[in-house]
Amino acid sequence: MKILEMNLKKGFVKVLPESLDDLWHLYNIILEKDEVYAQTTREVRVEELYARPKRGKRISVYLGIKVEKVVWDKLLNRLRVHGTVCEAPEEIGVKGAHHTIHVTLDKPITIVKSEWLKHQIDRLERASKIKAAPIIVVSMDDEEYCVAVLRQYGIDVKVEERTRLPGKMEADKREEATRQFFKKALNSLREVWTDIRSSIVIIGPGFMKNSFFNYVNTVASDMGRSVVDVKGVNSAGVAGIQEALRSGVLTKALRHVRIAEETKVVEEALERLGKGRTDITYGLTEVERASMFGAVKKLLLADVTLRETSNEKRAALEKLMKEVEEKGGTIIVISTEHEAGAKLLSLGGIAAFLRFSLG
Repeated sequence: MKILEMNLKKGFVKVLPESLDDLWHLYNIILEKDEVYAQTTREVRVEELYARPKRGKRISVYLGIKVEKVVWDKLLNRLRVHGTVCEAPEEIGVKGAHHTIHVTLDKPITIVKSEWLKHQIDRLERASKIKAAPIIVVSMDDEEYCVAVLRQYGIDVKVEERTRLPGKMEADKREEATRQFFKKALNSLREVWTDIRSSIVIIGPGFMKNSFFNYVNTVASDMGRSVVDVKGVNSAGVAGIQEALRSGVLTKALRHVRIAEETKVVEEALERLGKGRTDITYGLTEVERASMFGAVKKLLLADVTLRETSNEKRAALEKLMKEVEEKGGTIIVISTEHEAGAKLLSLGGIAAFLRFSLG
């Protein structure tokens, strides 16, 4: 993410998203009632005196809209920002009309807020410093494999395949079936790796992961050089990736990926709750009470709790976040695109680490 211009006194930040993860960050930053400005296209009807209006033609124009809704379309790699036009050239006469700005990669946009919260600016600045590419994970055993990309917003599963290999008593058949299984997994991996050329981690129970690593090195040495780690977990498939995130197995490979940070902090919250500790609380009412006493050290908030809620509750959440930041606390917005976010939702979508017990 490139920050092209920032003027918080005037309430605007101009950015250039450069990756799918950048779009995810903007999805969590652009909220209802913000204004978004960008070059876009708009159909304009051409009218002539004493003639019927001609069919409209689509023109390129710089527009500003007052945001009503933001939709994240990760399949098409874009955001759709819906709202009413608040600024446009007078000659096209579209002020007050509804319009959708498609936010895509390498296309600058300007976001205007009545007030920027510290955690929003921190998020933008953190995104602007991230240079590491997403991580490709192959999670396999002798019954299945999964190829996924770990992005900052969560686990992006690309391919899942199951198989049934012959038993160990049929050594020749098993060897040939394993070779075909590896060949299929390698083709799936190459398809993903060719697009992003990222580091690869291979995980799974038993020795199958090690055998596959050796196969990759032998058959596709170019990809073999991209494998940065081979680690053991108890499960294969998506469950194995989630286990690896929880246990910290992928920490080495995920130093710069936000999902690791989010998983770690949610697991810590659940551990504290499980032990009955008093330096953790959850639920909006309890967290508001803790904030009133200046006890909130770190606020965890599920992304959908902030985005998909009533105006009244969003106002309460924004007031809470501002209060936490003014009293020296930090805020982490947790993605619900991965397991940690789903766990936070089970706690009402909000929790807080406390500086001291409230009794």
